[in-house]
Amino acid sequence: MARIYPFRAWRYNPSTVRLDEVVTQPYDKISPAMQQAYYQRSPYNLVRIILGLPELFDADGRENVYTRAARDFRAWREAGVLVQEKEPCVLAYAQRFTVPGSTAVKERRGFIALGKLHEYADGVVFRHEQTLSKPKSDRLNLLRATRAHFGQIFMLYSDPAGAVERVLYDGSGPADAEVTDEYGVLHRLWRISDAATINLLTTAMADKKLIIADGHHRYETALNYARESGANGRTRAEHSAQHLPQPASPEAAAMMTFVNMDSEGLVILPTHRVVHSLGGADIDRFDAAEFVVEAEKFFTAEKLAEADAAAYVEKLGAEKGIAFVAVLKGGAFLLRSKSGTGSEAAASLLKGLPERQRNLDLSHLHAILLERVLGLDAEKVREQTNIRYLRDAGEAVEQVRRGEADVAFLTNPVTMEQLKEVAFAGEVMPQKSTDFYPKLLSGLAIYALE
Repeated sequence: MARIYPFRAWRYNPSTVRLDEVVTQPYDKISPAMQQAYYQRSPYNLVRIILGLPELFDADGRENVYTRAARDFRAWREAGVLVQEKEPCVLAYAQRFTVPGSTAVKERRGFIALGKLHEYADGVVFRHEQTLSKPKSDRLNLLRATRAHFGQIFMLYSDPAGAVERVLYDGSGPADAEVTDEYGVLHRLWRISDAATINLLTTAMADKKLIIADGHHRYETALNYARESGANGRTRAEHSAQHLPQPASPEAAAMMTFVNMDSEGLVILPTHRVVHSLGGADIDRFDAAEFVVEAEKFFTAEKLAEADAAAYVEKLGAEKGIAFVAVLKGGAFLLRSKSGTGSEAAASLLKGLPERQRNLDLSHLHAILLERVLGLDAEKVREQTNIRYLRDAGEAVEQVRRGEADVAFLTNPVTMEQLKEVAFAGEVMPQKSTDFYPKLLSGLAIYALE
């Protein structure tokens, strides 16, 4: 089952840089504005490695974002900006945060370690979403150039009794490092190098199956790189010397954060869909009234009073069955699955899906509203030709009201139970089904393969 390993992490040197000036959100969550801001914070900000600005290429073309990332990573280690742990360790990692849209404060606890890379067919690591070739190619080029993992793959394991957390956090004491990110999330790390504790942890994890929460592209990239590198890589002598578990080769593992899927600190947020440009350059060509007529072939449509996004989200949250709020120029409608011929018509559009997926709100949204009613085929959805995915319901609603979009679909979040059912069955959900909050910071630890 799951195999985890301690490692000699590279970490930012607190005597050289401030942690809040150099860490970043995961690469795929960095907007152009965030990228620029990270560049301005510090010459050693990790964005320069994980998401470099392409306009900084050499004119002669001898340098690109990947070669420059490798150069910077090497230079920062040589200059002591990054320093390596003297002995293998795991890092207990806690995140304290306010749940968006509420006043509830939660803490999510996990740990950073290496995890063995498994093919999906092994039945140890499970995915819940499809990946795209372009992001994987980008991450593979970066891994080839730098031979290092800079962000953690977010893994979920089941531990209803919380035994793993007790190994890590009982009497943990003051944090070894802490930083508050741009979303107000407090991130704290504790270094654990005690061999007995690490062996307890590896034993506790040995019977676990893992679900990828975030980082599908990086996980498959690491698998591809391991295949490229061959099965017989170099072993790490320092791990063997301390009688601690070690991967068969540096490439056979990747850096991961492991979180208990049964913990109260695990939060999944909805990702709302904003559809735009259906009429091409002329946004007025989209007929909102006609959309409602077509949608009513499959759903009941209750006209809602004009309100803000929070009121719509609250209304939607009270629904028990398949439901969405569709926000149009002419107002908002609560769409609910209906019985009778509408149910039969919906079933015909969902018949190609496994039963557990036919029970997902987002399967109905994609197969019926996006594909059938709005005519967006799978490629347009995958490539985001006419669709934006937003966490902020308020921004989704405002884009319609400002005339920047045709319709916004507000959704309820996927539950952990739904995610487990789909993932452990070897299936995948519609694109952007889950938004685990908060994200794992990049730059807290780095796994160098050499």
